[in-house]
Amino acid sequence: MTDPKSLQSVKIIIAVITWLLLALVVGKYGLLATLAPPFPQVVLFGSTLILLILCWKLSVFHNWVFNVDIRVLLLVHLSRFIGIYFLFLHSQGELPYAFAVPGGLGDIAVATTAIFVSLIFSTSGVKGFRVILIWNVFGLLDILFVIAAAGRLGMADPGSMSSLTKLPLSLLPTFLVPIIIFTHIIIFVRLIKLRSQF
Repeated sequence: MTDPKSLQSVKIIIAVITWLLLALVVGKYGLLATLAPPFPQVVLFGSTLILLILCWKLSVFHNWVFNVDIRVLLLVHLSRFIGIYFLFLHSQGELPYAFAVPGGLGDIAVATTAIFVSLIFSTSGVKGFRVILIWNVFGLLDILFVIAAAGRLGMADPGSMSSLTKLPLSLLPTFLVPIIIFTHIIIFVRLIKLRSQF
């Protein structure tokens, strides 16, 4: 007999892979490059909103998000080691300092601490709760800073941020960043629910 939780996870994985494939198509054909800033940010926040609506409307998605081990949501943020690539592109003159260096270092810090938090701390006590809460606030502020910097620099000089409209970085606004923001919001909601148990 199939475990219901395993079946839910498979459905979620299939949905995420489908979304990723669509984002790859958008990147391959340069569709994001046709949108002038701040419209890529509109796409990003629109995708995040769709994720939140689906989470509350689809029971399979809702059940998975609120029952999966919270460390799974934390480990999604390992993807933020993409910050290393930001620093590399800056060194090649392809991304401006004001975006690549603060955003890159911030993302690397969030990804590194996500490993530490997920391995060392649990949500079973007040200490674990506080550590995850602090990490989540830091991580959300960092990603919002990155988005704001990309929008500001892109509007001032669209060419300076053109790398974000081409693969592989086009996956950030069309796929990865909405998931990152979504997981931050879900972690906050789960922590609020968990707080009531103390």
